[in-house]
Amino acid sequence: MGYMATFDVPEFDYTRYSNRQLAAVPLAVLAVALLVLTGSFLVTGTPVQLGMDFAGGSELTVQTTSSEEEIVEAFDEEPESIQSVTAPDTENQYIVQFTSTDLESLTDQAEANLAQDGDVDIVQQESTVSESFGSQTQQTALLGIAVAFVGMSVIAFLLFRTFVPSIAIVVSAFSDIVIPLAFMTVTGISLSLGTVAALLMLIGYSVDSDILLNNHVLRRQGDFYESVQRATQTGVTMTITSMSAMLVMGVAAWLFGVELLASIGIILFVGLAADLMNTYMLNFSLLRWYKFEGIRSS
Repeated sequence: MGYMATFDVPEFDYTRYSNRQLAAVPLAVLAVALLVLTGSFLVTGTPVQLGMDFAGGSELTVQTTSSEEEIVEAFDEEPESIQSVTAPDTENQYIVQFTSTDLESLTDQAEANLAQDGDVDIVQQESTVSESFGSQTQQTALLGIAVAFVGMSVIAFLLFRTFVPSIAIVVSAFSDIVIPLAFMTVTGISLSLGTVAALLMLIGYSVDSDILLNNHVLRRQGDFYESVQRATQTGVTMTITSMSAMLVMGVAAWLFGVELLASIGIILFVGLAADLMNTYMLNFSLLRWYKFEGIRSS
């Protein structure tokens, strides 16, 4: 008879730290993330680097024995990015992205200039996105994130009908989105439809863990710290399991040259790590203040 493996979460002694001490770390990380995004906006005009889905441009997949430096020199316009494809049966393939939407001219330049250095084959994975369409897609994606966030906030207030526990969920979810965005800015991961999907998933993960903690503390009988430990045992196990899965997915996708899937995996991993911090430090400190020093003590 087989037994399911168990993951025991060590009990954390919250009584050793004040609410201010617990909240200081996640709030400091959030402040740094906001500074990164603000600095990027002031320098580049956008908080996060926009991918072709949102900024517009062209993508050309070429198979050539030329080096990346020679690929750059082959075009009149400097490529936005050059990614080597490492998947099986794709030797010497590169995905080259441009801000220009003149795909025909770019194809002609590749065939004329790269052929001088070696054989070149324009693989039939060419695509182009106009700037206006990209801008429209960007607005739709941002609207989707906003609607999801507002919907999550409304659900939180309807579930608990009190300000402090509800606002704790909203602040934690906000930080769970901002921190991965700042990570994307620092590491150069572009905002695309795929990475927006990852951010939407993070909203769901964040709400799940925060509601679990709030529900155990506010709606179940028993000692406050015992309720927190029960919620932590379940919530941390779920989150670490998800983090492990996302990390494996991201590494595997990177090894096979699937850049988008690798980006989604690492963004979810970073976001889930931020969720651990925000739920069990920031959200907890607000809940403990509410339980012992807030309106319930009056």
